[in-house]
Amino acid sequence: MDIKEKIGKRLRELRTAKGLSQEKFSFECGLDRTYIASIEQGKRNVSIQNIEKIAKACGMSVLEFFNSNLFQ
Repeated sequence: MDIKEKIGKRLRELRTAKGLSQEKFSFECGLDRTYIASIEQGKRNVSIQNIEKIAKACGMSVLEFFNSNLFQ
């Protein structure tokens, strides 16, 4: 699994744990729903700025976002 797929899997894991649809989550982080979908599918090379927006929408820091067995 490459890094884009790992980030996508982590995003989906966190978003579903919050009980949010892609549409509601995208509104919370200020990114387009189709962009969120493509991240979750491992198709996007996400900028660190957008990772920060995603982490904040999840209520965590970037460090906490990457604190997962997926990235070990």
